[in-house]
Amino acid sequence: MAKSFSTVGRAMMAKILDPLGRRLVRAGISPNAVTVIGTLGVVIGSVALVARGYLLTGLLVVTISACTDMVDGAMARVKGVTNRFGAYLDSTMDRIADGAIFGGLAYWLASEGQGRAAAAALLCLVAAQVVSYAKARAESLGADCSVGIAERPERLVLIGVGTLLGGLGVPYALEIALWLLAALSVVTVVQRVLHVQRQLVAESVGKVEEER
Repeated sequence: MAKSFSTVGRAMMAKILDPLGRRLVRAGISPNAVTVIGTLGVVIGSVALVARGYLLTGLLVVTISACTDMVDGAMARVKGVTNRFGAYLDSTMDRIADGAIFGGLAYWLASEGQGRAAAAALLCLVAAQVVSYAKARAESLGADCSVGIAERPERLVLIGVGTLLGGLGVPYALEIALWLLAALSVVTVVQRVLHVQRQLVAESVGKVEEER
């Protein structure tokens, strides 16, 4: 699960979502099914609505669908199990959802002749994938990488606000949000690379000293 809220915020949301998760589990629905259905909703909202300029309707569909990222976690808590494949599937679906959101925005902005904003959306798309890859690769090497100014929840909130204001006709709101998000994402990549570098270098130095 993505780190969507602070500890207090997660506790409050758990009180709301756990009953829903309990009902879905009793209905025989698996957390993995909810994850996939939510991702399909994000893709449909992004491609069929956002990419065609229906920003507000698309934002609503994407937001509702993205909430499954919390519902599947609630279901896992209710079942009291930790599913490694579920975590893998969740992360994979997140990457697909991010690609659909920024790809849909980039397509619409390009079709409207807003080249700069489209470029920012594409940069956000690439940076989002690199941010996630940097963490996954670090963890595969045994390093911690839970750092960064703009993790996925913050990115989704920022692009959501920008899309909302853009859909309401606020001039340059979406473009500003995209460029800000692109900058924050690049900063996050740098933060993660430096953080992992310090860990791995220290580990290498420690092994050399032990060998001596």
